[in-house]
Amino acid sequence: MRVSNPNENLLSLNASEAAPSRVGRREFIKTSALAAGAFAFGAPAIVRGQHLNSKLNIACIGIGGKGRSDTDACAGENIVALCDVDAGSEAYQTQTKKYPSAKFYKDFRQMLDQMGDQIDAVTVSTADHTHAIVASAAMKRNKAVFCQKPLTQTIYEARYLRNMAHDRKLVTQMGNQGSASDGLRRAVETIQDDLIGQVHEVHVWTNRPIWPQAMERPAGEDPIPATLDWDAWIGPAPMRPYVGSRNPKDRNGVYTPFNWRGWQDFGTGALGDMACHTVNIPFRALDLDYPTEIEAMPFGRMNKESYPVGSKIRFAFPKREARISLEHPHLFHHYKKIEHDAMTLWWYDGGQPDSTARGGHDLSNKPPAELTADIVALLGRLPDSGCLLIGEGGMVFSPDDYGSNFFVKLKGEKEFVNYLKHPAMAQYPERIPRNRHVGDFGHAENAADLGQAHALEWLDAIKANKPEMCYSRFDIGARLVEIMLLGCVSLRVGQKIEWDGPKMVAKNCPQAAQFIQRQDRTGWALS
Repeated sequence: MRVSNPNENLLSLNASEAAPSRVGRREFIKTSALAAGAFAFGAPAIVRGQHLNSKLNIACIGIGGKGRSDTDACAGENIVALCDVDAGSEAYQTQTKKYPSAKFYKDFRQMLDQMGDQIDAVTVSTADHTHAIVASAAMKRNKAVFCQKPLTQTIYEARYLRNMAHDRKLVTQMGNQGSASDGLRRAVETIQDDLIGQVHEVHVWTNRPIWPQAMERPAGEDPIPATLDWDAWIGPAPMRPYVGSRNPKDRNGVYTPFNWRGWQDFGTGALGDMACHTVNIPFRALDLDYPTEIEAMPFGRMNKESYPVGSKIRFAFPKREARISLEHPHLFHHYKKIEHDAMTLWWYDGGQPDSTARGGHDLSNKPPAELTADIVALLGRLPDSGCLLIGEGGMVFSPDDYGSNFFVKLKGEKEFVNYLKHPAMAQYPERIPRNRHVGDFGHAENAADLGQAHALEWLDAIKANKPEMCYSRFDIGARLVEIMLLGCVSLRVGQKIEWDGPKMVAKNCPQAAQFIQRQDRTGWALS
């Protein structure tokens, strides 16, 4: 990429690194008093009237699956409310015993109405189709929000929450925990600082789906369990009959508690589930914003009910400019400007249909072998998930879902070398603030520890009343989600999309509008 020395000191929504330095931020958390703006509109109750070291009152909506770890990540604060549509789940039994003083609700609306004044912040760990409905209701009450990825199910919702968080100056965080890792932040800053030159091609692949896809809606209906509020679980989606498991040996039903991801009314398929993790490095490092073309090619059968067992998707991005923070900012120069060439991102999920395999596919959908030969030489095989950036001056490869580790191979070199051992890395200063909690877990690389550190960063930001401390705040996370959801839209309309990002319109495909902004069921709308 081309780098120039600017004479601006402007803030930018693209400047995800615009936060205090690592040392400065640690000292701020330890020693500062309340921020001067703590009494401003949108500050949570604890910031308005108490000391920074006071505990926050947290309400957790969705306490099963990922919701369990999201709740536990906040256990150092006061868990005052738990909410889940299923009061008969294992998670209900476990979490209500673990947090006996927390009030339990099935309906988040009732919880917010009754306990709103007692709540400082909310975690949202429900199914994709209810993320935005729940989050916006909490944000309307000026609560800080931690919402699991993908932030929303539709592009319109992502734009809505992003604007809402910005306008109300709320502390927010999307739950793509790899954002907390030192490795990911190191990859972002060095690629931005020209480690591999202009990047024109990115390839990202995943082992998902690991749940059923390519299904038609099942016939019939089953009795709704007495402990499950089916109407609340359906939320904004069109009502349909409850169907339990069709396999007596399978604890998961056709829809709940896990298999909703493959259904178009409830989930976002493999792309929505994993791209917020695996595309995180190139999204940030290459300052990706609105793509101009999105073309999805499904594997196997595509229907109107569920996502296919595999897909290959092309995202075309135009030339773009961005500003990144200087290592040593001064009075007139806080940022430098970088210019990116046009580039293409390729996404691969699933594979050819295979009814005997997990997820119903053969896991064969990967980048061309000639592009990944050096990776195979490094690891002995191509990993099931990965991200490869191909630049004019070399390549960067991350072998995991979260971007916490990566390898570098510069032009003229014979093999990939881990970034911690590559000699070229020494010339690039550390300028993106690190998550101060990662070191508590021995520089965490596993999902659980990263998830804890990611949530703790959000809690720090609430107490400091500084939204910019959250590395995956909605200003940032919503832009990544918008890009990825365009792949889902292209799959559903069955054609290439020519995208006008600022207007949020598929110029060549008016039928895409119904998937860009969903028609919510009566009684379930954004707040």
